[in-house]
Amino acid sequence: MTAQQLKNSILLMAVQGKLVPQDPTDEPASVLLARIREEKEQLIREKKIKREKNPSEIFRGDDGHFYERVGKNEPVCIDEELPFEIPETWEWARLGTVAQKITDGTHHSPANDENGDFLYITAKNIKDTGVILNPITYVSKEIHEKIYERCNPEFGDVLLIKDGATTGVVTVNNLDQPFSLLSSVALIKLPQDILSWYLVYALRSDLFYKIIRENMKGTGIILITLKQIEPLFIPLPPLAEQQRIVAKIEDLLPFVERYEQTENKLEKLNTTFPDQLKKSILQEAIQGKLVPQDPTDEPASALLERIRAEKDQLTRDGKIKREKNPSQIFRGEDGHFYERIGKNEPVCIDEELPFEIPESWEWCKLGEVCTIARGGSPRPIKDYLTTAEDGVNWIKIGDTDKNGKYIYSTAEKIKPSGVSKSRLVHSGDFLLTNSMSFGRPYILKTDGCIHDGWLVISQLNKTFDQDYLYWMLSSGYAYTQFCGKVSGAVVKNLNSAKVANSLFPLPPLAEQQRIVDKIEQLDTYINQLPHI
Repeated sequence: MTAQQLKNSILLMAVQGKLVPQDPTDEPASVLLARIREEKEQLIREKKIKREKNPSEIFRGDDGHFYERVGKNEPVCIDEELPFEIPETWEWARLGTVAQKITDGTHHSPANDENGDFLYITAKNIKDTGVILNPITYVSKEIHEKIYERCNPEFGDVLLIKDGATTGVVTVNNLDQPFSLLSSVALIKLPQDILSWYLVYALRSDLFYKIIRENMKGTGIILITLKQIEPLFIPLPPLAEQQRIVAKIEDLLPFVERYEQTENKLEKLNTTFPDQLKKSILQEAIQGKLVPQDPTDEPASALLERIRAEKDQLTRDGKIKREKNPSQIFRGEDGHFYERIGKNEPVCIDEELPFEIPESWEWCKLGEVCTIARGGSPRPIKDYLTTAEDGVNWIKIGDTDKNGKYIYSTAEKIKPSGVSKSRLVHSGDFLLTNSMSFGRPYILKTDGCIHDGWLVISQLNKTFDQDYLYWMLSSGYAYTQFCGKVSGAVVKNLNSAKVANSLFPLPPLAEQQRIVDKIEQLDTYINQLPHI
């Protein structure tokens, strides 16, 4: 684990309620939220802030699910939108709902100068440690007063860079003096019941930082707008727990910094050669360049025809559903590749193919030769966890080993009644992570149920050698495809349809086995290379 990954892990644990223990004597966040809403209503009555047009109210229902009421609309369950589970004493809220004010600075004329009456803070001055004054420019009193009407930074306010290369950098204002602010910086004013440093650490966590970066738009200067910041989901602990979280993070960060210094020294002694070599080997493998072709191999076209015939039979037998517009890719007599979608005329797709493949190979969509489905979670999950002997394995990311290939067992089980609310998978199936660190494949060596953070890939027949499919899905080519298909405003994720539509080269089965043998032989050799 790198120092940054360690820091990300600490911050993610913090916002998930896993960094410090909960204290049952703490005032719950639901009470805190009610007080924040009342304080905000008072500010509205005093005309210090404006009322939102369609304010959001998120609450935990009696059934344990989270609901959101927007304006006067009926509450809607939002469990599927929330990135993770939180402790019972915590609540979810949108940032714009709990913040007293979210605004930004502004541009002005004449331009700022090296001399003037008031500091002029830009994105260059926003660092993790606070606001630094090198470099610094100034504006006149007249300009400052115009900007200050819109944005009045005070000690303890949260400052977030919202456009440019450093978008997402966030800190707490440490200047106990008035200053003017450029439009590239957002200002977040919080009620007393939310610690500024808790919010900063939450926004610095890998999850929320990525959300901010992935929401950036623009062709010239890329940015995130205030309207994109306001609806961010924020996990809100009791105030006392916020204080404990901030204290624990500040205790741990010096150790992380020392770890990072050591890591930087080690990086200078090592090179990226082994990792790059492995990626190159996988790329050569999926292009048909790692092992020679054998003219006696059954060509992939015959394998595809057999799979298509079996799929048609399963469809006629009612065992699988017929696709609305199935895709079929084939090599024409002219040597070019064509795709027929549904009953449409075939279209040449040579320009869409990323590289050439041997004559005995074929291109196919993954969904043509495999079934791909998403998992599901019985909710609330704590009601379905069990230690009984008849429990069904509950497969989670935590059951995988770092850089592991197989999932052999699980730490938790669910009650048999939860199976119908989830998805049952079997030994030999492939699991693919579909959110956050998406696209990571694992081979199952046990049966169980999976939650909606997994996709399951089951072969209709032996189209792919199991180990070849693993290495293919682990390749940079597969990851690049998946990166181009992820979606989601909050958490980026892969869905089954997009994975099914991914395009992969299909070698003859016999060649797949030779490729696997060569990869594993080379992988063993590379792992034995000495590090300096």
